[in-house]
Amino acid sequence: MLQVLRYQKNYAHVAVLGANYVPTDTHVLGYRQFLKLTKSPLTNGEWRVFHARRNDEMIQALTAKILFGSKIKIVFTSTAQRQHSAFTRWLMSKMDAVISTSPTAAEFVQDCRVDRIIPHGIDIGKYKPAKSKFEAWQALGLPGSQGIGIFGRVRYSKGIDILVDAAIPILRRDPEVTVVICGECLPKDQIYKNQIQSKINNAGLSDQFVFLGKQPFSRLPSIFQSMTVVAALSRNEGFGLTPLEAMASGCAVITSEAGAWKDIIDSGHNGYCVPIGDAAAVTEKLEILISNKMTRDAMAVVAREHVIKHYTVEKEAQNITQFLLSLCR
Repeated sequence: MLQVLRYQKNYAHVAVLGANYVPTDTHVLGYRQFLKLTKSPLTNGEWRVFHARRNDEMIQALTAKILFGSKIKIVFTSTAQRQHSAFTRWLMSKMDAVISTSPTAAEFVQDCRVDRIIPHGIDIGKYKPAKSKFEAWQALGLPGSQGIGIFGRVRYSKGIDILVDAAIPILRRDPEVTVVICGECLPKDQIYKNQIQSKINNAGLSDQFVFLGKQPFSRLPSIFQSMTVVAALSRNEGFGLTPLEAMASGCAVITSEAGAWKDIIDSGHNGYCVPIGDAAAVTEKLEILISNKMTRDAMAVVAREHVIKHYTVEKEAQNITQFLLSLCR
């Protein structure tokens, strides 16, 4: 939301309800200010639009509209790929419009229609190819000469274990390949991480698997740039920005069919998309990409072009704002 907000301000008047995490140059409203502002339509008869992304935001908007008479239209963005609770479905049925972020996520919307599909986007200025992938890798100070990266919390849903199973045969044959696992492990997921570590140790490959832990956002672009391949193998996902960030950074990607990834990836053209939990398929695609520089470099070029054309944060902001403005009248 914060990334989109930077660009939305170029297309419309935008205010945020509540100041948490919001940049200082953003117009912020308290709830009482919001109620006072929205008690009547704009002078030209147009309505203000309240864009909600969570249940509590839908509740805030409906409370203002029903109990306090706010002259607003309410739009909700649904990105979850799971069955919604009865309460969430009821809230969504009271919306003036619903946006979804992918065709797959739209299939989970019940009791109301999806009015527009607007995918998420990423900052292609921040996520871009390194001038030299070799030098970018060397800057990390990790062993080997090629990196297979996976990004996200170390937990079962992210499929870290699937990549470990898939990569072990490759790492046994090629000591120059290192798997980089970048993400935080919370105490509740420590048993899962220990199981993965035991599997790595039993294979005798502890030197070729690196757990970086949680990294600051400012460092992530340089880590992406250094990777030869990035895997995103979640068992379930809402949308999932990691493949887009990797594609924009000049990496070849392998994804599961979770999230929006089967809509983003044209398998064999701009990346590979494999069935969820299929470690053998991941091994097969990794072998192709690790062993064939020409193939992965060509795929990386096509992948970045695809992101630039369809999945920039500027495009997301513009599409959202145009749709919201169309509801004002």
